[in-house]
Amino acid sequence: MAGIVGVHGIGKYDYYVNAGNSASGAAEAMRLKWDRYLHAALGGEPRPYFTEVAYFSHLLRDRAPEQGPTAFAAMGADAHHVLAEWARQRGWGEHVTGALRTFTGWLLTRLDARSAAFAGLFAPEVAAYLTDAVRRERVRQAVAATIRRNGPRVVVAHSLGSVVAYEALWSDPTLQVDLLLTLGSPLGMRNVIFERLLPAPVNGRGGRPPGVRRWVNIADKDDIAAIPPDLCDSFTGVDVEELVNLDWIDFHTAEKYLGCPALDPHLRPFLV
Repeated sequence: MAGIVGVHGIGKYDYYVNAGNSASGAAEAMRLKWDRYLHAALGGEPRPYFTEVAYFSHLLRDRAPEQGPTAFAAMGADAHHVLAEWARQRGWGEHVTGALRTFTGWLLTRLDARSAAFAGLFAPEVAAYLTDAVRRERVRQAVAATIRRNGPRVVVAHSLGSVVAYEALWSDPTLQVDLLLTLGSPLGMRNVIFERLLPAPVNGRGGRPPGVRRWVNIADKDDIAAIPPDLCDSFTGVDVEELVNLDWIDFHTAEKYLGCPALDPHLRPFLV
């Protein structure tokens, strides 16, 4: 059976705390969960699928994230900018004027609880990754090192993890994988992520990392992080795009994506 490396998304700092501030402990706890989630999609006898999940949340944050309204009050200017641009693309802020903090405060009163909780995690972590060069390099190197150490044939990257995996694979062309599977990816999000990618897009197009033989992207039609849900208009080398309908409430979680039947035909050839 081929090894699979996972790369997690936003909001995973609690794994670090629960493991006694241990990154390796957090990674192992997440690996066990991701194995269970994937088993829901693949069926059969339970078995290990992931050799490791690349853990990086502790490199983006120095402490547990704020919750509720205080999360927005604690955001820096870069996070407010991410939130405002994200809201514009959702159609919630086409005519934003004035201070970003005023707008994000207004936005908070209009989001449902789940969307507000997502925004409170998404904006600060995306901003930290994209605007703090030191953190970005540490995160990217941690993910590249995990891939290098395990030599997997498959990398499964969820949410912000798809951005990190994309950059990590580009940073070292010697990292060779047969399949890059991106789930709920915000890679194509204009004015937030796409233009800031490393390497920078050329003539408005990114590209499949040179060591990746096949790239499959899967996104829920209602995923508020996967904007746009398809990547083919922004990247060359995406072999398959699948738009799925996971859950009208849990449309972005790793549990729902890994348990999605759409993964089966792409992963099954590597599980013999």
